Amino acid sequence: MATLRKGSKRRVVATTGVLVLSAGVAFAYWTAGGTGTGSAATGTQSGSLTVNQTSTVSAMGPGVAAQPLSGNFDNPNAGPVYVGTVTVSIASVTKADGVNGTCDASDYTLTGAAMSVGTEVPAGTGKGSWSGATIAFNDKPAVNQDACKGATVNLAYTVG
Repeated sequence: MATLRKGSKRRVVATTGVLVLSAGVAFAYWTAGGTGTGSAATGTQSGSLTVNQTSTVSAMGPGVAAQPLSGNFDNPNAGPVYVGTVTVSIASVTKADGVNGTCDASDYTLTGAAMSVGTEVPAGTGKGSWSGATIAFNDKPAVNQDACKGATVNLAYTVG
């Protein structure tokens, strides 16, 4: 039987301890798989855009050329808002005080009422722009249109 020297026994114990520690280190580098869930929310734009007409239309009458409509937007939101189109319509016609007779939307013609904008309007007042529509007095040769003298055409704008 082989005999161990006193110093050899210590080497065997030390070597065994290193092997045990090495095995523990190997386990420390193992990886694991897993899954998880989370969420994110987008903000909501609560304010509507206001469409402003900046062009001045005046002195419409028989034989007067169509006048352009154009303007910009007030965007009260914190960020930009995409505008695809602006559509104009005649909401009503207000006759001048004391005028008798009929004057209504049929006495005026809108051309190009659906105007393409196709852009984001930044937050703020007087931002972006729109244009392209025109308005004209619709001359009706067989009808007395004196009731339209001094009338105000009230326009309505819709953002799409």
